[in-house]
Amino acid sequence: MITDQQRADWLGCYGHPVLKTPHIDSLAAEGVRFENFHVASPVCMPNRASLLTGRYPTLHGLRYNGCRLPLNANTFVDSLANAGYHTAAIGKSHLQPFTGLPPKGRPSDQVAGSNEAWKPDDGNYGHEEPGNYQEEGRYVVPLPYYGYQHVDLVTAHGDRCGGHYKQWFRENAADWQALHKDDNQLPHNYSCPQAYRTPIPEDLYPTAYIRDRTIDYLNARSGNDQPFFAFVSFPDPHHPFNPPGKYWDMYSPDDFDINLPFTAHKNPVKPMQWLHDNWKNAGGQTTPQTAMMLDEQQLKEAMALTAGMLAFVDDAIGSIIDGLKNSGLWDNTIVCYNSDHGDYLGDFNMLLKGALPFRSITRVPFIWSDPDNRNAAVTTELASTIDIAATVLDRTGLAPFNGMQGKSFKHLVESDRPTNTQLGKRKELLIEYNDGGARLGFEKPARVRALVTPDWRYTMYLDQEWGELYDLVNDPSETHNLWTEPEYSSVRAELAERLTHHLTAQMDESPLSDRLA
Repeated sequence: MITDQQRADWLGCYGHPVLKTPHIDSLAAEGVRFENFHVASPVCMPNRASLLTGRYPTLHGLRYNGCRLPLNANTFVDSLANAGYHTAAIGKSHLQPFTGLPPKGRPSDQVAGSNEAWKPDDGNYGHEEPGNYQEEGRYVVPLPYYGYQHVDLVTAHGDRCGGHYKQWFRENAADWQALHKDDNQLPHNYSCPQAYRTPIPEDLYPTAYIRDRTIDYLNARSGNDQPFFAFVSFPDPHHPFNPPGKYWDMYSPDDFDINLPFTAHKNPVKPMQWLHDNWKNAGGQTTPQTAMMLDEQQLKEAMALTAGMLAFVDDAIGSIIDGLKNSGLWDNTIVCYNSDHGDYLGDFNMLLKGALPFRSITRVPFIWSDPDNRNAAVTTELASTIDIAATVLDRTGLAPFNGMQGKSFKHLVESDRPTNTQLGKRKELLIEYNDGGARLGFEKPARVRALVTPDWRYTMYLDQEWGELYDLVNDPSETHNLWTEPEYSSVRAELAERLTHHLTAQMDESPLSDRLA
């Protein structure tokens, strides 16, 4: 089960002082909670593709939002299906574009339709686009879809998601057109951008749809000896901020604090300063997804509405857990919880996500609850999204496919859970970020590479003289950039060398040669 745009510390089991998530917490109480789990890329599409392939965006090809995962890419879901598992995707997939809109912020010398380095791929990459879901009935996605044998798609975000959900919504809401009119939003006094009080009832909201379709799927698997893998993906708490019904005012902005205002950062880098100046000059956003800075009240409103959206997800997960138990599947089903990336959500007055790889957007929750050992445990070992594929295959007794870059962390979640081992231990991990357009003051799309260790975060920005170096032990909130501090020059040099090794390793090892030269 995976959410969209949820930072790690926004769960009760991760220590959030306000938000209550008892059902997700129950998974942590019966499993292993990862304290230091990071994404391969802090944006939706590249990281979701890394989850499925166990490969970094540089190699799997979906390098920034708006691209697509090549249809010939192998996924761990393919491996499970080939081994006899029934495989299902319910909710947000986002391996192909789902807006139908042209990109923004692309340099003028890069024109869509111009010659590319690769000849055109004739595959159909439009299965998640909105045009397929305008007709009555149900759009049939050709199967398998990246290894999935059952697909129930929910595309986009907020209360007006698309895909199969939209077709279902039109069939089940007699007044669906009125429910989708901006003028019919319910009254509220929030000024936060993208805060919208939806008139859509809770049971017609996308979270409820994903909950119910998942329970339907589990009921259909009950009594069936065939093993299954289900990818259950909620579009929330990604903006717009529109929790339905009782979840809108379940939390108050007054419940929240801004612990890291912009002034807490001692020496902000240029994109941070650009965001600050843009905010003060009312510059607006390049796109609705672009990071921005807001005042304290607006941020607290975003926090309250995010908490409401997560509360709904938590309740839905509680129902899914009940569905597993009622269908007799709980006692032999591994359940994992994760998010595709985080949200700045108030840190340094920022909201959403972007090129600055602070822990608020790269560190995400990960919980593994295994029937072989449902005793609570916490690990501080480094782990990455690219490790999920290798671990699932390892746990199911299947070999990783050639070219997979992730490392199995099965030793951290298996029944004996050794506490002192170097087996598969990560000393560091790589995080990639590639923008599809020029934003945040960059003259061309940002290319960012970060190396994270237990002690440091080192970040390079392509063609920039500045970078970032943070001491995560003494400065876990990343408030003092040590990049130019002379006493840290040896640390910077060592991390630069380690990052170079990671970048050197970014060569596709697949396919293996089958002939001598």
